[in-house]
Amino acid sequence: MSIAAIDAWAQMPIPNPRQMLPEVVRLFEKSGTAQYLDRTISVDEVVAAMDAGQMEKLMLCAWCGPRGWMFTNDQIAEIVRQRPDRFCGVATVSLMNPREAVRELRRAVTELGLKALRVVPWLWNLPPNDKHYFPLYVTCIELGIPFCTQVGHTGPLMPSETGRPVPYLDDVALTFPELTIVGGHIGHPWTAEMIGLAWKHDNVFIDTSAYLPKYYPAELVQYLKTYGQDKVLFGTNFPQLTFDRCRAQIAGLELAPAIEEKFLRTNAQRVFKV
Repeated sequence: MSIAAIDAWAQMPIPNPRQMLPEVVRLFEKSGTAQYLDRTISVDEVVAAMDAGQMEKLMLCAWCGPRGWMFTNDQIAEIVRQRPDRFCGVATVSLMNPREAVRELRRAVTELGLKALRVVPWLWNLPPNDKHYFPLYVTCIELGIPFCTQVGHTGPLMPSETGRPVPYLDDVALTFPELTIVGGHIGHPWTAEMIGLAWKHDNVFIDTSAYLPKYYPAELVQYLKTYGQDKVLFGTNFPQLTFDRCRAQIAGLELAPAIEEKFLRTNAQRVFKV
């Protein structure tokens, strides 16, 4: 029987991405999903795609960048209210005003019921050990939610330096050992660094979003099959990658059934408390 998966990183197609987030246009074109750049998609359509790809639940994230809000925390909360059986919300904030960012994060969690915070460093050209993040880390610890971020090079046409696991994310994990951190997008070409952080820090995890399983680096697959079986979460980065395409390639990893269950489902349940 196939395992119903939890997707650690997904989002609704962003309205007007060519204007609001032009950096991602090339990424979608190269991924074969450029159709999502010029259309909206309903919640029912997403659920149908989830069913086709054997996805039980999405960790669905809001988006905010220097140009403003693209998908607000309230919009994500409304989608979760429509289908709480299929979606959990992931908040975001603007980094430009740390005090207001903390207020918004608290509201998103305590009033809207969102389950995590995600900030994408390349959007702000600020690595995760920058001072703008620190009040948010304290708030995440107080609220008992994970901090999710992007690691590795940027598919969008933006500088990649902010995605280096060492030293930036290592500094955060050392300064805030109580903070649960999920590094999304594997960390390539610094995957070995990201694996080293997940081994070194008990509260650091990796999610595989934005990469098809057949392109997972060999060292990550080995880690997943052995001493990292409790530290890796399945993700797609939908709509950049589709659920059915990702799920069809899981069998090629040749995971033991117990490890496949952890990878697709139970590691995310534990980290996100869903």
